[in-house]
Amino acid sequence: MQNQVNQKSRAFWLKHLYRWHWISSAACLIGMLLFASTGITLNNSTHIESLPVVSKKSATIPEKLLAQIKAEPANDKAALPKATADWVSGAMGIELADVPGEWSDAEVYLSLPRPGGDAWLVIDRVSGEVSYERTDRGWVSYFNDLHKGRNTGTAWSWFLDIFSVTTLVFCITGLFMLNMHANNRPATWPLVGLGVVVPLILVILFIH
Repeated sequence: MQNQVNQKSRAFWLKHLYRWHWISSAACLIGMLLFASTGITLNNSTHIESLPVVSKKSATIPEKLLAQIKAEPANDKAALPKATADWVSGAMGIELADVPGEWSDAEVYLSLPRPGGDAWLVIDRVSGEVSYERTDRGWVSYFNDLHKGRNTGTAWSWFLDIFSVTTLVFCITGLFMLNMHANNRPATWPLVGLGVVVPLILVILFIH
């Protein structure tokens, strides 16, 4: 009787573990492939050559909008006035809404970092000249920055958090499934132990 109860309990937990394991694996499959592949490219970044592509644009702000720029006080955190930001965005083909700038008496400097590259924009507060420069380091750098969450914004940050939780569910359910099958698979725990011992030895002996 007790054996039947144990078998029913085992079947119940296996059923739910399998369900959560395959659901979490399906949800994080593409993300795991992305992070595994970019882990290789990040670890071997010195061997992967990339030639940055730099593009530049320039324009001159209309006098009416320049008057707004001249009227603004120096402020390290202020964004451009909306009308000016809209005009510059259209002229340069970029998005400047709510981007904070560094205001001095001579110019306004906006840093525009992005995954896989960098960019900046300077507005001369006297002449109204706008200078924009963008550096693109290629797709490998782009996906590496996605891996690190570098300059990717709030939406991608949320994705990383959700993906991490989903991956934890996948790993933890897999661990419990290993435990339930370990009696019939003697190599289970030695392999799990190997996965712990090898990184630990590398850390102790080779990382200083």
